[in-house]
Amino acid sequence: MILASQDFGSRRNNMKITAIETHVCHARMRNWIFVKVITDQPGLVGWGEATLEWHTRGVVGSIQDLSELLIGEDPTSIEHLWQMMWRQHFWHGSGVVRSTAISGIDLALWDILGKVHGVPCHRLWGGPVRDSIRMYCHLGGGNLESFYETPVDNARQFADLAQQAVADGFSAFKSMAVPPTMPVEGLKSIKAADACVAAMREAVGDDIDIMVDCHARPSPAMGMQFAKALDQYGLYFFEEPCWPESIESLAAINAAVTTPIATGERLTHLAAFRDLFAARGCEICQLDLTHCGGFTEARRIAALADAYRIALAPHNPQGPISTAASLEFGFSQPSYIICEAVHQDVPWRCDVVQESYVVDEATRTVTPGTAPGLGVTVDEDEIRKHPFQQELAQRVFYSDGAVGDW
Repeated sequence: MILASQDFGSRRNNMKITAIETHVCHARMRNWIFVKVITDQPGLVGWGEATLEWHTRGVVGSIQDLSELLIGEDPTSIEHLWQMMWRQHFWHGSGVVRSTAISGIDLALWDILGKVHGVPCHRLWGGPVRDSIRMYCHLGGGNLESFYETPVDNARQFADLAQQAVADGFSAFKSMAVPPTMPVEGLKSIKAADACVAAMREAVGDDIDIMVDCHARPSPAMGMQFAKALDQYGLYFFEEPCWPESIESLAAINAAVTTPIATGERLTHLAAFRDLFAARGCEICQLDLTHCGGFTEARRIAALADAYRIALAPHNPQGPISTAASLEFGFSQPSYIICEAVHQDVPWRCDVVQESYVVDEATRTVTPGTAPGLGVTVDEDEIRKHPFQQELAQRVFYSDGAVGDW
């Protein structure tokens, strides 16, 4: 139930957090971790998301640890509470498990603040800067097997999936047309990736934007080769061509090709983005609102990106609250260019969370909702139908048996 501002506004100075809950919902590839912050004002709760595949138990435990700092505090003192979560307990919150926990709580706190004032979150940050946001899909709409397991020696299947994305209304889509490779390989993998991207471009034409995600599989040497080979196809962006720790190599690849390089989904704090931007390691920042510290830290990262004229395209393959958060963020950020979204990962996705934003399915563009906060309504009974299960294993080994990157 979404409550209007007059129900809470006059009482917010006396408001307190009474509990923080986690609600885990198994969605095959990931367990969605929904965070519920409960206040002492009847009916006033906030929802966030802290999904981190293969680390569900760790994130849930970290949220429980952090809640000890927050119970009894004013939920509208968001920056103060963020500083507590980041800086107290001695260890800073830059590790991905703790930063994800902080993110989920922070999103829920902003949801509460929007409800207190009766406005969507983007209006708390200065109001909308655009009328609509374009969404892009994964090949297969987020179906695990279609996106991650389509072999690169099947260029025809990439083309068919690309045409289906366009038929579904998307003007942009992402593919994983780069296979796992050893640190140095010959031409076979390069030519396979080239054939897949050529087939997709031929299938959809030049008016559709194609993105290729390397998933940080290649070494810097192989990432450079893939980037140069695919530069001719006018990709919208080329994602994670090597490990995010390899900042100098990202910068070298970014400088060597005309295709914009995108990265940042695995970075979890402002200082890491500072180093990436200073090296000009990317043209598109893929901060993840569920990992980088929530809205509070993301707004600092976005301001820093603006100083370098780096665009924002947040990483968002998680659950529906993450998508609502990404869109709220996008309506407030001038450098935001596109929203990642999945819609066919599980058939009951829309049963768990209902959103207030409106999707034009003919164009896959979104106009903002007017409901306060994140504008989401969560059905806890539906969540309980999909209790925690271990995620489907995704393991990669090279031909010689050595461990590769998924």
